[in-house]
Amino acid sequence: MRPADRHRRIIELVSEQERVTVDGLAELLDTSRETVRRDLGFLSEQGLLRKIHGGATAAQNPASVRESPLGERRANARDEKMRIAVAAAALFTPGDSILINCGTTTIFFAEELARRGPFTIITNSTLVAHEMWGSAQRGPIHLLGGSYFGEAYELLGPQVVEQIKEVSSDHAVIGVSGIGSTGAMMDFNADEAYVSRAMIESAREVTVVADSSKLQRNALFHVCGPEKIDRLVTDRAPDAALESALRLAGVEIVVAESRP
Repeated sequence: MRPADRHRRIIELVSEQERVTVDGLAELLDTSRETVRRDLGFLSEQGLLRKIHGGATAAQNPASVRESPLGERRANARDEKMRIAVAAAALFTPGDSILINCGTTTIFFAEELARRGPFTIITNSTLVAHEMWGSAQRGPIHLLGGSYFGEAYELLGPQVVEQIKEVSSDHAVIGVSGIGSTGAMMDFNADEAYVSRAMIESAREVTVVADSSKLQRNALFHVCGPEKIDRLVTDRAPDAALESALRLAGVEIVVAESRP
């Protein structure tokens, strides 16, 4: 079993049973106790469970373990995400090529971007593609092909990642599930994390769009360190420690203005 699959199964078991033991996990996962201890240490550092003597219990904040469906998330912090979308869209020039991943904030971003002229869009999100198609001045729209996941209206898998590797884009606009205290970008879904990493590597400039609920929030899968990011667009300034970590990595922080 791959480490990522093992971690996901451990999180599921902790959620179901509230408390698990090293011996029990080792037997269930058909691995050594030392491997389980390392896994529990890693997951504890990420804030996804609480390591105790001989095992683990649920984290203090179980919301960090999983993400709610996209439709529900789209309704959360709607005003903040729309402000971020307006601020982010203003950073791009008609004619730019932009890789855009799937996320609630990137959908709002696409809606705003569609009002601003023709862009070349490459995305794995059918909703992003739909928003850009509605532009009176739309440019080329490339929908990446792969395995379809209807819950989030996105395409994922190795085919998507391989197609992204063939692209050299001006920009990537990435939504993430969390930004840790050291500035690390994170996601709850391994396949989404792979897509985001590929987009980051295939773009000359990278902009992360994330509302303030994502700041100081851990998720299971690492996307990249802050040094890979050029800009963060958010609705509220990060706290001093996170702001320092981002600025030391060369990240420009753009705080969206409040609407009157």
